[in-house]
Amino acid sequence: MTSSSTTPADDPTRALEAASDLLKALASPVRIGIVRELSQGGKYVHELVAALRVSQPLVSQHLRVLRNSRIVTARRQAREIQYEITDEHVAHIVLDAIRHAQE
Repeated sequence: MTSSSTTPADDPTRALEAASDLLKALASPVRIGIVRELSQGGKYVHELVAALRVSQPLVSQHLRVLRNSRIVTARRQAREIQYEITDEHVAHIVLDAIRHAQE
């Protein structure tokens, strides 16, 4: 009998599902670009817009996906929100994938 409270580490099938969910959340050039930018440190939306050369609504939409997947976190500072990578391992995955694609 499997418990609904098992973690991916306890259940190999659940680990594969969790990995699949992570890769689905990253399956967008804009989201990969956001993670690449955030791997250098926290950034505000306007900084991501400038770096990625896409619209603010598009960046915000993709940040919502990354937040819902717990890949990035948001921290309000005055009137702006700064985004940061939750887990540096995800940044390494993205940066390795970019390097591999360039080979």
